[in-house]
Parts: sequence; structure tokens; C-alpha cells
Amino acid sequence: MRMRGAVLQAIGAVPPYAQSRPLVIDDIDLDPPGPGEVLVRIAAAGLCHSDLSVINGDRPRPTPMILGHEAAGIVEELGAGVTDLTRGDHVVMVFVPSCGHCLPCAEGRPALCEPGAAANIAGTLLSGARRLSRNGQPIHHMLGCSAFAEYATASRRSLVKIDQALPLPEAALFGCAVLTGVGAVVNTAKVAAGQTVAVIGLGGVGLAAVIGAVSAGASRIVAIDLADDKLALAKSLGATDTFNAKSDTCVEDVKAATGGGVEFAFELAGSVKAMELAYKITRRGGTTITAGLPPPTHMLSIPQVNLVAEERTIKGSYIGTCVPMRDLPRYIALYRQGR
Repeated sequence: MRMRGAVLQAIGAVPPYAQSRPLVIDDIDLDPPGPGEVLVRIAAAGLCHSDLSVINGDRPRPTPMILGHEAAGIVEELGAGVTDLTRGDHVVMVFVPSCGHCLPCAEGRPALCEPGAAANIAGTLLSGARRLSRNGQPIHHMLGCSAFAEYATASRRSLVKIDQALPLPEAALFGCAVLTGVGAVVNTAKVAAGQTVAVIGLGGVGLAAVIGAVSAGASRIVAIDLADDKLALAKSLGATDTFNAKSDTCVEDVKAATGGGVEFAFELAGSVKAMELAYKITRRGGTTITAGLPPPTHMLSIPQVNLVAEERTIKGSYIGTCVPMRDLPRYIALYRQGR
């Protein structure tokens, strides 16, 4: 079929992008779904920082590529072997397909699926196929989704069926921001009622983490950002304390407010400076978790003796350590309950 899509021609365009125009809206040929695949009509797609990271080269991917990975849509056509979906079902796209057979998948960690990661790096679907082309030349898939288009052919293992009562523009956020932010709190950290939390970086993922900490019953939820309007929004969502990271006394202020630091500090800005701040405000015996994705050349340096003598923990969290088929319906149910 013929459709329109936003194609990234090459990475590394010179900003401002309003002038260099790295994305081109073009006519694209989309093949029908192969075995184990589904054709989805895209209803809503969010613009995530990871899309920008591909455009500017921080996360290199093959080009040309149709971007977009935080999306929801409606099932239009089923490939051979797909028996658990029907035309008209609503689905959320998940940017790491899980094969279900590799060791991480067998261990219940589908976010680390090895064939899924390999396909994402190569710009293919989980099967290794490319269903996108322009004038006979293949176009790569972004993270198995390529949602900045009217339609997408995706692996069944990149989709989660959802309740049709949830508006699709809201549902789209659950595929990346909510899975990552809430998952970092409830899956990676396993924050328990009464524990203390700090969230550094209040974009979509960070605000989702604040909501996740509220739902988990955290007693103190410290929100930190450079923008006062984001701090106010975090406060309205349940943060108990807010601090502007521009303050020279931010670390001391957080420690004073929390009696020596928080038990869990989440770096969600994709910044080494934010990670350093997160580590400094983590209390003795506490855990610092990062779900941000800075450029691969940016390095973190910490005193090793401090890590040992204070029994500190540093953890990474990718897509919220999620099990999408389990977590997405749970998070949507909590959202619809106002939680």
C-alpha cells in the first residue's frame, strides 16, 4: 500500500532543524504483514527524546529510516499465524520486541531480548524483514515501530492489546514514557510504601516516575528540574518537595529536607550532570537508578570507595524493566482509576 511517512534521510543535520529539515514527509510503500506480523493504522504518536537522539546522532541508526516509537493504533490486517488479535482491536506499540525464547526472555526480562535488540540496531522487524520502501529502495524501521506514518507493519511481539475505552492519544504515552518512568519505580527499584524518592528530569518519563512513586506509596517524593513550570506540574501530580537544579545548594537542600538523602534517586534526564546529582542526593545504603540515555561518549565518574563504604547501588533501567503484556494493562487500569 502507499502511505505518507516522516523519513530521516541522514543523521547529524545541523540545528536548528526548522532550517535544516532532517525529516521529509514523503510517499512510502508499505508491504502487507508477513507471518507473525500486523498492519496497524497509526492513531497517535508521541515525540520522544530518543527520536531526537537518532536525528542528532547520539544514538546512531541506519538511514533512511521512518522515526517514531511511542504510539497507539488500530489493527487493520493480520499476517499468517496471528490468532489472538482481530481487525479493529486497539494496540500500543512497544519499542523492544520480545522473541520469547532467548535467555533474557526466558528469565522474565523481555526488555533485554537479544534478537529484539539486534533487530532494533539493524533497523528491521523482529523477523529480519523490512516492510518499508521508497522508489524500490528499502527504508529502515525504528525500533520495530516507525510510527511517524499513517500505517505501520509491526511484529505481533511489538504490540499490546488494550482496552478500547482509553483514548488512543493517551494510550500512546503508555508505550514509552509510562512504561519507562513508572516501571523504573515499581519494577527496577521496587519502591515500597513509606520509602523516599527523588526524580531528576521532569519530562514525560520523569513525570510518569513521579506518578509511579505516588502510586507506590512513597512518603517523600522530591522532584528536581531546571524549569520552574515543570516543578509546579510535578507538585500538582503528587511531588512533596521541589528543587531547582540550578541552585548551588540543591544537594545540601535535598539532604536537609530528607534527613541525609533519599533511598531511591532516579536520573531521567539523560545527562551525566543529572546522574551526578542523583548520586549525591542518595542516602547511605541507597540506590541510584538511571533510565536516561546520554550520548555514548559521555562518561560518569564516581569515587569507588564511597560506593563500597556506604553500600551504595547504581542500577540501569531500560523500558522500566517491564513485561509489556503484564505491565501495560496494569498501568492503564491504575490510570483509569485515577491512580
